[in-house]
Amino acid sequence: MNPETHRQQVLFLWLEDSHLDGRVVGWSFHDGAGRDAELDGEPPYATGAEALRAGWRLLQVSPVPMRIPGAEFVTGPLTHEAVLERIVPLT
Repeated sequence: MNPETHRQQVLFLWLEDSHLDGRVVGWSFHDGAGRDAELDGEPPYATGAEALRAGWRLLQVSPVPMRIPGAEFVTGPLTHEAVLERIVPLT
């Protein structure tokens, strides 16, 4: 990637379950040119698979957490994170 002509965009999606077809329950977008998206409103994609079909490349997914019997309702951080990127021309 030539930083004089292109920039990286990174999209974090937190999914309802461990597969990419799971519904997006949280998201964050970061643009290499410093134009981050507003976080209020609807996520840019309904599922992780929809983001892949739109041209995003999957970089990482979180491991599926071990569930301890009896702790089904314990709260904590969102566990099903997918990190995606795309390279776009500078405009």
